[in-house]
Amino acid sequence: MNLFDPFAQRSLTLPNRLVVSPMCQYSATDGLPDHWHLVHLGSRAVGGAALVITEASAVSAQGRITHGDAGLWNDAQVKAWKPIVQFVRASGAIAGMQLAHAGRKASAQRPWEGGGSLAADQQPWITVAPSAIPFDAGWHTPQALDEAGIEQVVADFRATAQRALAAGFQLIELHAAHGYLLHQFLSPLSNQRTDRYGGSFENRSRIVREVITAVRDVWPAELPLWLRISATDWAEHGTGWDIDESVQLVKQVKPLGVDLIDVSSGGTLAHPKIPLGPGYQVPFAARIRREAEIATGAVGLITEAQQAQAIIANGEADVVLTARESLRDPYFPRRAAKELGVKLTPPVQYGRAW
Repeated sequence: MNLFDPFAQRSLTLPNRLVVSPMCQYSATDGLPDHWHLVHLGSRAVGGAALVITEASAVSAQGRITHGDAGLWNDAQVKAWKPIVQFVRASGAIAGMQLAHAGRKASAQRPWEGGGSLAADQQPWITVAPSAIPFDAGWHTPQALDEAGIEQVVADFRATAQRALAAGFQLIELHAAHGYLLHQFLSPLSNQRTDRYGGSFENRSRIVREVITAVRDVWPAELPLWLRISATDWAEHGTGWDIDESVQLVKQVKPLGVDLIDVSSGGTLAHPKIPLGPGYQVPFAARIRREAEIATGAVGLITEAQQAQAIIANGEADVVLTARESLRDPYFPRRAAKELGVKLTPPVQYGRAW
């Protein structure tokens, strides 16, 4: 396999294996994307990415991280997303949406405003989680969801998937990583329940299976469904979610209709010790791909064309997702293609530059 080989999933074929990872912009109003999102996502589609995935888009107002989060919990947001999706697709990329609920990490300030919990004069809202455990000192203590609340979360993911289809998206990624609600249920560090949604691995992973099943019920069989997970909490002494449980989870969800695992890490602990380095998360993607026999995506400090090519050529992952490198260079796929001796057809408007 090579970085610029096509990649088929269900009825879709990605023209290459470079994907724009979800990146929160914190720039929406009442969940509505605007011109910023059109230019941000559209420029990366023009830049040659095979698939452009939106930022984590909330399935409910309560599920936003900040006041500036994009969402898809009402029809006005469907209408706002449509022209963005149309432009991404017209530019040659597949349009994907990541669906998310922030759980206990909701009701937060935008990063450039401090990033902590919203103060009393900043219009905070009630947060929810598996257990009433705050993310960190100074954060809101969330309300523990009862079973009716869990059922509502599952229903919200289902309804939002229907709206994503109405908006024209061709792929959904469910966000069960980075310490947000679904990951909060998975990790014993944030889930200390004693009912059927807590305790054992089977119970802690139950809501993830329920969300996947609910979304697959309304998401067309011919369109892919991806799942983003944190492969490990980076907790000391084996106290948190880890790669062994990640492999176990993936083996469970593959038969439910998940087509690819987007493998990240961390997010449950506020101050983890992470051995950062180029491609530091790639071994997790490789192990899940090998042991669960499912397609994976690699992400994390992947910044060079040859580095991305090696990941694909070595069979460590099926796609490479770039985030910060994509922010630095929206045309990273075109630069990578040139470095690897591959010709990408430019937009007709830019043809004279090639």
